[in-house]
Amino acid sequence: MPISTILLLLHSLIKHYNKPETMKKILLLTFPLFLFALSATAQDSIQVRKNTLNDQMIDAFDKSNSYQEYKVIKKTQLATLKRNIIDSVSTLEKKINGQNSELSLQKSEIDSLLQNLKSTQQNLSNSKEKEDGIKVFGILTSKATYNTLMWSIIIILLFISGFLFYRFLNSHKTTNATQLKMAEMEIELEDYRRNSLEREQKLRRKLQDEINKNRKA
Repeated sequence: MPISTILLLLHSLIKHYNKPETMKKILLLTFPLFLFALSATAQDSIQVRKNTLNDQMIDAFDKSNSYQEYKVIKKTQLATLKRNIIDSVSTLEKKINGQNSELSLQKSEIDSLLQNLKSTQQNLSNSKEKEDGIKVFGILTSKATYNTLMWSIIIILLFISGFLFYRFLNSHKTTNATQLKMAEMEIELEDYRRNSLEREQKLRRKLQDEINKNRKA
């Protein structure tokens, strides 16, 4: 019987019987019971403390008889110790197997989580590439590559446009110079024609004058 139960019972009896003689009888009756319960509790505590294999081996060694430099242990005690060792080893093996199973399960869960994390990172990377990329002729390219390509095309077009504009200006200058030169040549040709016509007219007049003189002579 637990000590707390005995104390509770004793308190109830004292509270119920207030006479000194009755209380004395109650104490005489319950005191041995209290000592017995206290002794049993102490033995249980000692037994609990000696429940480990090391304590059991020490207890068996202490209780064994000595023969010269040997220790003689009872077969029953040795069998009990052996059985306890086997039970402890079996319990440890079960615990180890359980822990191994739990570790395997945790490893599987960790591998699954890592796989999910890898898949999530891949999806995130693909989404980021799509977000940061632009399709050019059906090919997904990054914005940096797209910008570089576009600026390269713009610079090339500007260079070609500048070159063509330079050629146009040069051709325009050449055309203007040619037209001016042709105009000058036309003016010179017109002057030459006029001068030639005047000379021809003068020669004709001189020739006519000579003819007229010859006729008069």
